[in-house]
Amino acid sequence: MYIISIINALFKSYDKVHFFFTRNIYNRKYHKRLNEDSLMHTPEFVIKPRSHTVWEKQCVRLHCTISGWPEPRVVWYKNNVSIDPMAKPGKYKVESSYSVHSLEINKCDFDDTAQYRVSAMNSKGETSAFASVVVKKQFSTLPQSILNEPWPRENYGVKFETHIVEKFGVSFGREGETLSFGCSVIIYPSLQRFQPEIEWYRDDKLLVPSKWVQMHWSGDRATLTLSHLNKEDEGLYTLRVITKSGFETHSAYVFVRDADAEVAGAPGAPLDVQSLDANKDYVIVTWKQPAVDGGSPILGYFVDRCEVGMTHWFQCNDTPVKFARFPVTGLVEGRSYVFRVRAVNKAGMSHPSRVSEPVAAMDPADRTRKGTSAPWTGQIIVTEEEPVEGVVPGRPRDLSVIEATKNYVVLSWKPPGDKGHEGVMYYVEKCVSGTDSWQRVNTEIPVKSPRFALFDLAEGKSYRFRVRCCNSAGVGEPSEPTEATTVGDKLDIPSAPGRVVPTRNTDTSVVVSWEASRAAKELVGYYIESSIAGRNTWEPCNNKPVKGTRFICHGLTTEESYVFRVRAVNAAGISDFSQESEAIKVKAAIASPTPPYGITVLECVRDSMVLAWKQPTFIGGADITGYFIDYREVIGGVPGKWHEANIKSVSERAYRVSELKENMLYQFQVRAANMAGVGIPSLPSETFKCEEWTIAVPGPPHDLQVQEVRKDSLVLLWKAPVYQGRDPVNGYYIDIKEAEADFEMWRGVNEKATNKTFMKIKDLKEGESYVFRVRAQNKAGVGKASDPTEPVEAVTKPGTAEIVVNVDDDGVISLNFECSNLTADSKFVWSKNYKEMTEPERMTLETKGSKSKAIFKTPSEEDLGIYSCFVTHTDGASASYTLSEETLKELLKISHDHKFPIIPLKTELAVELLEKGRVRFWLQAEKISANGKIEYVFNDNVIHQGEKYKMNFDKNTGVIEMFMESLGKEDEGTFTFQLQDGKATNQSSLVLIGDVFKQLQKESEFQKKEWIRKQGPHFVEYLGYEVTPECCVRLKCKVANMKKDSVALWYKDGREIKVNEKLDFSEGVLTLEITQISKKDAGIYEVVLKDDRGKDTSTLNLTDQGFKDLMNQVFSVIANSSTQLKIQSTEEGIRLYTFVNYYNDELHVTWHHKDAAIAFTERIKSGVVGEQLWLQISEPTEKDKGKYAIEFFDGKGGLRRTVELAGQAFTAFVSSAECTGNRLIIMFFTDRARVAGGLPDVVTIQEGKSLNLTCNIWGDPVPEVTWLKNEREMVSNDHYILKFESGKFASFTITCVNTSDSGKYSILVKNKYGTESGDFTVSVFLPDEEPGKKKK
Repeated sequence: MYIISIINALFKSYDKVHFFFTRNIYNRKYHKRLNEDSLMHTPEFVIKPRSHTVWEKQCVRLHCTISGWPEPRVVWYKNNVSIDPMAKPGKYKVESSYSVHSLEINKCDFDDTAQYRVSAMNSKGETSAFASVVVKKQFSTLPQSILNEPWPRENYGVKFETHIVEKFGVSFGREGETLSFGCSVIIYPSLQRFQPEIEWYRDDKLLVPSKWVQMHWSGDRATLTLSHLNKEDEGLYTLRVITKSGFETHSAYVFVRDADAEVAGAPGAPLDVQSLDANKDYVIVTWKQPAVDGGSPILGYFVDRCEVGMTHWFQCNDTPVKFARFPVTGLVEGRSYVFRVRAVNKAGMSHPSRVSEPVAAMDPADRTRKGTSAPWTGQIIVTEEEPVEGVVPGRPRDLSVIEATKNYVVLSWKPPGDKGHEGVMYYVEKCVSGTDSWQRVNTEIPVKSPRFALFDLAEGKSYRFRVRCCNSAGVGEPSEPTEATTVGDKLDIPSAPGRVVPTRNTDTSVVVSWEASRAAKELVGYYIESSIAGRNTWEPCNNKPVKGTRFICHGLTTEESYVFRVRAVNAAGISDFSQESEAIKVKAAIASPTPPYGITVLECVRDSMVLAWKQPTFIGGADITGYFIDYREVIGGVPGKWHEANIKSVSERAYRVSELKENMLYQFQVRAANMAGVGIPSLPSETFKCEEWTIAVPGPPHDLQVQEVRKDSLVLLWKAPVYQGRDPVNGYYIDIKEAEADFEMWRGVNEKATNKTFMKIKDLKEGESYVFRVRAQNKAGVGKASDPTEPVEAVTKPGTAEIVVNVDDDGVISLNFECSNLTADSKFVWSKNYKEMTEPERMTLETKGSKSKAIFKTPSEEDLGIYSCFVTHTDGASASYTLSEETLKELLKISHDHKFPIIPLKTELAVELLEKGRVRFWLQAEKISANGKIEYVFNDNVIHQGEKYKMNFDKNTGVIEMFMESLGKEDEGTFTFQLQDGKATNQSSLVLIGDVFKQLQKESEFQKKEWIRKQGPHFVEYLGYEVTPECCVRLKCKVANMKKDSVALWYKDGREIKVNEKLDFSEGVLTLEITQISKKDAGIYEVVLKDDRGKDTSTLNLTDQGFKDLMNQVFSVIANSSTQLKIQSTEEGIRLYTFVNYYNDELHVTWHHKDAAIAFTERIKSGVVGEQLWLQISEPTEKDKGKYAIEFFDGKGGLRRTVELAGQAFTAFVSSAECTGNRLIIMFFTDRARVAGGLPDVVTIQEGKSLNLTCNIWGDPVPEVTWLKNEREMVSNDHYILKFESGKFASFTITCVNTSDSGKYSILVKNKYGTESGDFTVSVFLPDEEPGKKKK
């Protein structure tokens, strides 16, 4: 306590220092700001309140300093609810002095832990600041040793508060599944080693962990897991959290549905299998019948047993038993067993039930002495003492019939008093009543248990029974016989339950109550079934019998109507159904609404105030019919008596309270009413002063509503402020912030004020929650903001629909909206520009079920605007549609087309030829129904199906066809298809006359002949030719439908081409190759195909023009194979040359100099050597400079190769004037590319050696170097290594020379001034052929 006193003193000292410090700061800042411009300023926090953490029963004070002019009005809030000091006198104290404002909270308790907000507002605006207060319990004054104790001790008086949150709700599972549920638990105070006691209950029975049930406690969450659900797991589950201060509980129902049957129509599995009255060789097995019979009556049940520790199941009864109890005999004493039950109907067998708990076959007295648990092997070893002396046992006692059914009778008795020291066994005897003829039932083996079940008795007959004891000394005297017992069921099936009454509960559940079955014996419980009204499809509401006469049926569909019925269950069977209940619609029960909230003042004059408030968060399941307002005076801080402001309820959420006193303080409260009654009043409002407002700016807008919420947008609606200010309102500003964001995060949506009272807000972030507010403006400025909306999450809810525009078959334009989650009280509200259309003049509103439409009467530009539809009593179902001028024009066009419909056509009537020359007339309709009709017209006469005309109409694709086998002269004319589908029509015509008809007729006949031709071997591609890159001419044709005995014959000019010539046939192509074609190859070529099916011929004319075209193509291939023109210096002068792949003597080429044909002389000559075409210029002069070209003629554009012969080589040309014979030696300028030397004329080298030659290259610019072998360009590789280094040295290397390397080699150098080559010959010899040596 001494520590607490010091802390309290420190807090009080801090408060005083803070007060004087803030006051001094404020005085300086306030006067400085006020004298700055003497203008009005929005409120501003100079010093904001700070958060506090205090002990229980202490006082706390929140301080802040606020500037602003006019002087702000300051209001304190706790968790966004305004604080009224008068409501709790002495609890709160609010002070304001020198713009320093404070809130004092006396004797803090745990409920004062909250977020506090201080709001300052004047005519220029509003601002807020926040601070938190945390109140802690004083348990921390306990010694640390006590805090570490696992359980708090009573004498310290620690009281624990337990809160169960995140609670589990009603759950649904299916047999075989795993289900987990739980709650979070908050315990205050939280001691380090303290753990509460967690208990789980099912139907008020404590659960213990087992293989079916697992429990988990994490320290703050309790979880229950049901592994492999069975119907036994259905029931009311309760979590109980126990501390020393008491306990808290939470309950919810778990429903378990049947697993899918292995055989369709099979019943559900039985449940609650138990073993009763176990003895040495006998046990009674009981169970409960399933709720689901699979659609046909259950014929009976089979009982299976399995010895503990084994896996083999043994069926105990050969025929199904209907009674839900069965005596199982023949058990082995000392062994443990488990049991299961299966139901059977005419469709098949159900799944087996959950197995029973193990039971031991032993004497009940031994079980009491030894305990009930059996070893894992399931066997209990029973030993008996050796008898001292054999004594014949006496008579059994108290023999009686304890159970009698039509299938069996169960006897029970007590052992005799004088049975000796050894155990006894029993013989059972029976006789028919009225006789004295006794028969022993168990003739072979006596039974050990004082229980016995007799089977195979005649139903309806009466029997008497008696029992004898036996041991090693002999068989004793019989017991007294039983009374006569008639074989038959003694337990009757219950009668049907009485009247069933459903009542509303929630949106998905109904409370069903009923009258109990009369005179029902050994009642197990009831099964309830439900069906949607009118469907007669029944589903079980529970799969485990309930014993009461009231049950809550969950999992129903909201707004759907249901009927219910009930059956009673006992061991004898299931009763008939009760009568069906009245239909009830599933919806929440009606209750009075919760209080309204958020009372604000919209306008204030001398004697009246206009109030506004927000709708209750829960309206009670019915429309609010009105509101009642009360007021009271507050004098000296003391509130007076409440008075009614209105006797008749008001429907709007704004009301003017009149006859108030000027300058008097008032508080208000509001109550909402619906058909269930008037709800409780709201909390008293803030204290408002009744004085006339004189501010220039408008008051706050009110009644903010949100519609059309989507993942990225919504529509905000509001009403204009009641107080307009000095001038009318001329616009609005909308503010937005995230719901969890600080007050400072408000931001504007629109930069320019809107004059509408609605706005679509876009670009929202999906999943984020937002709040909105609206400010009004007039000429004087922007007024106070409205109260913010409730948080709105930007999300498109499942099932959200939009308004759909539709034009029906009569051309009527309508807007359609459908809502899937209607309630009985829901209404469709249509608006134009968000103003409700109650009785629109230009539209008709129709609503049927879940659909509503707004029908335009005479659409025009007057109807342009935004149309919206809002559905009441839903989760905000709404949508809008903007009718623009462009959209209206499109709709009017569609409307005209619907009034005067035309069947649209994808294609007009066309004609095409098919195989065999058949003629097909066809068109395709874009859309035509199955009722469409077609008329076929030729030259204004209707034609019909027959031998000549075949018609077809594919209604799926809209294709309409007419077929004719052939065309005759009489078929020339106009064909028309006329279509009709309801009132829609269309037609299409095709005119076939004159040349068009003749061409079609000719083509039809040709196609027919073609079809006949293709029945035998025939040509797919007729005989043609192609020229290969090697200039070979290949004649070819493509054939099909050939057989083994089909023959293909080639002819030229009527003479058959012999087989030894180049003929080929592969993959359906016949070819004939002609190499080195010449004029002698001209002629007419023919191929004939024939076999027993027919003959086909293809001819190719390669004479005259045909041969010229072929040769031109050959020339074109030769031209394209030519290399670029090259220049070579020779002793005689300059040589220009090119190479071709193949030269033909018929090839026509021309040489050009400066684009003029060259006239050949002795100095300028041309020629052909092999595949080289050359032009030799001897003794070149300046006139020989220029562009040279060789042109190949191919009958078309030809091909030209060019080269430029010019440059310094000629400008620096000099003549050495040295004449030898008549030869002039010409030397060119040194810049020209040339081979300076280094190469021999002939190289002789032995095979296997390596050859390396190097020569000098000269020229500027650096020449290009090319090596040739036998006039073919070489490429450097591993064998031939060709190098050109430093622009001067060219090297030639042959690695490991062989005989194939013999030949003529050349080096060709070239730059822009000229070309030069150097030649040498390489001769390779074998080692034994070395030159200069003779062979021996």
